[in-house]
Amino acid sequence: MNKYQYKVQGVDYDVEIVDVEGNIAKVNVNGISFEVEMKRPINPATMPHKPKVSAPVAPAAQPVTASQPEKQKPAVQAGSGMKITAPLPGTITDIKVKVGDTVKDGDSVIILEAMKMQNNIEAECSGTVTSVLVSKGDTVMEGDALITIG
Repeated sequence: MNKYQYKVQGVDYDVEIVDVEGNIAKVNVNGISFEVEMKRPINPATMPHKPKVSAPVAPAAQPVTASQPEKQKPAVQAGSGMKITAPLPGTITDIKVKVGDTVKDGDSVIILEAMKMQNNIEAECSGTVTSVLVSKGDTVMEGDALITIG
């Protein structure tokens, strides 16, 4: 779901939120799984999630003859696709992609500084970057769209 890096009393922790159901969060801390009970449930509407993306089914190939013009693949419309959003408020310190770049699920696309920590914002699906909605130095709020992957 979401990955974070923390430093507590000089010790680095890699924390991944795997799943949240009600007030129980399943997390991995430095590769060790934990179930964390929260005092109150998180509102699922405010929790960023990783949608299930299935591969498109390609139609059967048709032979092209001289009388049939070859069909051109439609261009990906700018800004179309899945929006990658900020998981927390912060400042954009680096943008690692540009429009037209191909990314894979899990690739780092943006660096967001929050509370003096550098957070890697990762692609949540594979595809082509169709828009970059922020600039280096921008301040963003939780849930703000950063880039779009189509």
